[in-house]
Amino acid sequence: QVQLVESGGGLVQAGGSLRLSCAASGRLFRINAMAWYRQAPRKQRELVATITSGGSTKHADSVKGRFTISRDNAKDTVYLLMNSLKPEDTAVYYCNADVIPSAFEARQYAYWGQGTQVTVSS
Repeated sequence: QVQLVESGGGLVQAGGSLRLSCAASGRLFRINAMAWYRQAPRKQRELVATITSGGSTKHADSVKGRFTISRDNAKDTVYLLMNSLKPEDTAVYYCNADVIPSAFEARQYAYWGQGTQVTVSS
């Protein structure tokens, strides 16, 4: 199967920066789009940024200009560089990947990491 493992979360002061990483492993023939989501306590999970296999990106308005999503296809890894962090960015951040498991399986499956906590103090 496929496993996604996030890393890079932690506690930072407002205005600081963090870089999150998410590495995919296992049975993955091809990874299509990858994305970062976040979920704050008592809030719905929201899409932060997405990136296609070709590198086309989109960022939520709330993070545009501060966060940058990128990927290294050779490493099956997606990154989220977070600059100018604000307390409202505090959340558990999850990576997501749309995966085709094998060359003989046409269906695409969505996989999720376990999440990494980002806490921004004022």
